[in-house]
Amino acid sequence: MDAQPNSPEARDIRYHLHAYTNMRRHQEVGPLIIEKGDGIYVEDNTGKRYIEAMAGLWSVAVGFSEPRLVEAATRQMKQLPFYHNFTHKSHSVVIDLAEKLVMMAPVPMSKAFFTNSGSEANDTAMKMIWYRSNALGQPQRKKIISRKRGYHGVTIASASLTGLPNNQLSFDLPIANVLHTSCPHYWREALPGESEDQFTTRLADDLEKLILAEGPETVAAFIGEPVMGAGGVVVPPAGYWEKIQAVLAKYDILLVADEVICGFGRTGEMFGSQTMGMRPDIIVMSKQLSSSYLPISALMINDRVFEPIADESNRIGTFGHGFTAGGHPVAAAVALENIRLIEERDLVDNAREVGAYMQQRLRELASHELVGEVRGVGLIAAIETVADKATKAPWGQVGALGALVNGQLQQNGVISRAMGDSIAFCPPLIITKAQVDDIIVALRTSLDAALAQVKA
Repeated sequence: MDAQPNSPEARDIRYHLHAYTNMRRHQEVGPLIIEKGDGIYVEDNTGKRYIEAMAGLWSVAVGFSEPRLVEAATRQMKQLPFYHNFTHKSHSVVIDLAEKLVMMAPVPMSKAFFTNSGSEANDTAMKMIWYRSNALGQPQRKKIISRKRGYHGVTIASASLTGLPNNQLSFDLPIANVLHTSCPHYWREALPGESEDQFTTRLADDLEKLILAEGPETVAAFIGEPVMGAGGVVVPPAGYWEKIQAVLAKYDILLVADEVICGFGRTGEMFGSQTMGMRPDIIVMSKQLSSSYLPISALMINDRVFEPIADESNRIGTFGHGFTAGGHPVAAAVALENIRLIEERDLVDNAREVGAYMQQRLRELASHELVGEVRGVGLIAAIETVADKATKAPWGQVGALGALVNGQLQQNGVISRAMGDSIAFCPPLIITKAQVDDIIVALRTSLDAALAQVKA
């Protein structure tokens, strides 16, 4: 990259180690430096404006310039800038948030526990599951089943649950007691001639066979996103979760719903579990909980999970787990105000209505020569690009075409995310139909530009 020695770009390359980045490539191309936010838009340090069609990282529900969240943080910072919830301590704002979450849960829940990221929350869920098994006198019951292409975080434990190779390669993951079953992507994974009903039945059978092979007495829980996010925005076919939950019930296995992306309106319901008909024992939340204005995450557990854990903490003398900033008062205040905004402004309804419009507009591009599939629900979607629609073959190496289209989109003023050859769209819940139209214009232009390069 040709940059002045003391420019922000050069200093970023010199000092800043980036997440999810090819470090050598970054030394060549440098960063896109975002300086301002305004509604669904962000602006870089050259003054160029972009539609942030990923809501940051699937997370900024109310947009990038909401004054009420700034005011909530400021008020709480002045009143109580920090306190914790260790050793019988608490504070009013975290009590209010815990009550709010439990009361709004899609299925009966007992308690909320606070962490700082989705990764920490899923890590905590694993520890709680293991702790519970010991409390029940079932020390052998420690295995947790996730899914290929599922995404659950990047800590050692949560990255083991994640079913994406790049989160495990060279990290010596996954750890023991983590298993992976089939991904519910019908378009990519179905057998020739297999109906959606046959496909979901086969996946439920795959799960049952895995449980039986491992020994049902050793399997504690199954974790899944209602709609897969980082794995390519995979919406499971109708009937999938019903069949999966029947298998789990048969063998008394807990269900963990990872709502980190789906929660707080993304799918057109307050929780993705409602959209997909899930009845989880544990619900994991982050991202849109605070619109990511401040780091906060949480997991809710039902009495089936809480009661044995409470008994075990009594036996030992403590539940030896927690985070210094878990339930941080400033983050909790922002989360409460964020939820109020989502409710007051009917952003869940907006996600349903404008989301349906976005899905319709994206499907108008299904006939494009480079588009293999369009999929999504509410305000989360993806197009999967292919070089050959009939064979679903990529253009050269997997991911090359997705990167090409994504790069064109950025040039055309839309920030998206390429996941392999899939391009994701997950805009703030405040987006309008006119703004969706702007995304579609940029996407069509970008696909056409990419096609010209593919055919060159």
